[in-house]
Amino acid sequence: MANDPLLQPFKLKHLTLKNRLMITSHEPAYTEDGLPKDRYRAYHLARAKGGVALTMTAGSAVVSPDSPPAFGNILAYRDDCVPWMRKLADDCHAEGCAVMIQLTHLGRRTRWDRGDWLPALSPSHAREPAHRHYPKQLEDWDIARIITDYADAAERMQAAGLDGIELESYGHLMDAFWSPDLNTLQGPHGPQSYDSRLRFTFDVLEAIRARVGPEFIVGIRYAADEARPGGITATDGIEITKRLKASGQIDFLNIIRGHIHTDAALTTVIPVQGQPSAPHLDFAGEIRAQAQIPTFHAAKIQDVATARHAVATGKLDMVGMTRAHLADPDIVAKIEAGEEDRIRPCVGANYCLDRIYMGGAALCIHNPATGRELEQPHHIAPAQTPLKITIVGAGPAGLEAARVCATRGHAVTLLEAAPHPGGQIRLTARSPRRAEMMQVIDWRMAECASLGVAFHFNSYVEPEDITTAPPDVALIATGGLAAEDYLPENNDLAVTPWDILSGDAAPGRRVLVYDEAGDYAALQAAELLAEAGAEVEIVTRDRAFAPEVMGMTLTPAMQALQRLGVATTVMWRLDALARSGNALTATLGSDYGGASTREVDQVVISNGTRPLDDLYFALKPLSRNLGEVDYTALREGRPQTLAPNPSGPFRLFRLGDAVASRNTHAAIYDALRLCKTL
Repeated sequence: MANDPLLQPFKLKHLTLKNRLMITSHEPAYTEDGLPKDRYRAYHLARAKGGVALTMTAGSAVVSPDSPPAFGNILAYRDDCVPWMRKLADDCHAEGCAVMIQLTHLGRRTRWDRGDWLPALSPSHAREPAHRHYPKQLEDWDIARIITDYADAAERMQAAGLDGIELESYGHLMDAFWSPDLNTLQGPHGPQSYDSRLRFTFDVLEAIRARVGPEFIVGIRYAADEARPGGITATDGIEITKRLKASGQIDFLNIIRGHIHTDAALTTVIPVQGQPSAPHLDFAGEIRAQAQIPTFHAAKIQDVATARHAVATGKLDMVGMTRAHLADPDIVAKIEAGEEDRIRPCVGANYCLDRIYMGGAALCIHNPATGRELEQPHHIAPAQTPLKITIVGAGPAGLEAARVCATRGHAVTLLEAAPHPGGQIRLTARSPRRAEMMQVIDWRMAECASLGVAFHFNSYVEPEDITTAPPDVALIATGGLAAEDYLPENNDLAVTPWDILSGDAAPGRRVLVYDEAGDYAALQAAELLAEAGAEVEIVTRDRAFAPEVMGMTLTPAMQALQRLGVATTVMWRLDALARSGNALTATLGSDYGGASTREVDQVVISNGTRPLDDLYFALKPLSRNLGEVDYTALREGRPQTLAPNPSGPFRLFRLGDAVASRNTHAAIYDALRLCKTL
């Protein structure tokens, strides 16, 4: 491994980075009152311990009060963020990891009704679609004040002991000055020349350098090509890059291609599941070749092989594997140990970023310890007393339970009725765009195999299979079945998304897909139906379409559905279904009082799942704990000790959709937090 390009050190000015992997700036929204407190620090520290060379904290730490946080941003304009950043930097430095922070003014990429209710700012009044806000056009005194705010924030970060800062210039205030169609200012900061378009940037850099001196590391993450009409072109990007280099004020470049004004645009900058990997790597390499400045880049570089290629071919100096490190903080440690095949893969589900943009905190769809480092372990501790554990169900919950229990040293047997593992994920992965989801299963199967888990497929479990030779613990992870009970009558006239995806129901010609659940199942079924030639309409009672899917992940689905001509209708519900000759009459109602009908020949109802729980309830009265979970102990990370039936020979718990219809993350989180103390 000594000759591995990824493990070679890199000299950035006076700073030696110990390898070529970094976490690029991103905001996981773990702040508390705008400050990076213990949860925030624990998240970055876990990745520092995993061996990454550089962690770039904060996606868009804001430098001014009139740049209110859009998604949990660090408030870099406050002095009280300094001691918290110092703690974070000190802890990461102790692990040999450099720490920087990204600073920005969000410009129009926020809203006026957040923070202190100050108007958002931009060089024009143009509205940003993502935040639906019309900004105030900057005045001269705004520009002067914000330049000072940048310098103040940089000085704070230097005082906190950080190794450097990165300015953000894509989709925010700084690059709006650069963009021909977003800058309508008159005077010295207007759009008439490169000198005027870049004047704000260089005024900011000069003010920062006056405070932090020439040795402090300062870089910029910028759109070198917005790839949109009227925006910053690749020609502009080359010229801007040359001027940044000539200024002598910039120590590294972090290359972006694309724009982020809409969900669809954002996924071209940060691709999601089913979209190309590393789509802008060659472009970043072209910028590096021309600029001859240390160059960083990240855009769906999920795997070590691609990262290694980027460094070995001279395209990048430092490779950002940010979402990959949410999935596995120990990527570098596993490379160094020769265990690349054990890296938990990023499957591109984008549960992390989508949650942020919906106002939540970043979570990985299949690593529930990420963002919960203070409560949940990335590394499972061994148990003091080995147990015999039987698990029923080889979906994500059952496999995670098997992995965690086997890691603790227990003897684990897993029984599955199907001939193969995966549960509902196997259906999800039948859509080519979502095939990456099978890595959630494949990784756990490989881990369980290495840990000695005994698998028995094609094994339909009856209660006596558990009670004849009872284990110490029985875990029921049998999942759920597609709900077929939405209507008060005639449910038999409809089919479920599972029927369509599995091929159990042939596609109709005129199809109504009613989506009560708001998740991905209805979208997948509709796409498959439309590809088969059906005329498809998706109807939902929600006022937002597919609200459980979230914006970025919805993008490739909507691109496919619109291309196929699928109609979408919101704020209508399916009230009744009746046969009408060879057709079906679907009666639609509305929470707002409307009524309508559709004449179709197939209706698909997506209404979540119902727990497959017969085995659990058969075993419940025989168990020591009667199936009861001590929620206080669960939340506090203590063992389950309830024993209302002390003569019961085993303890019994159920996990995932065997409890209630939820999602993959919830199923895996159930298993981790319960099994880590068994």
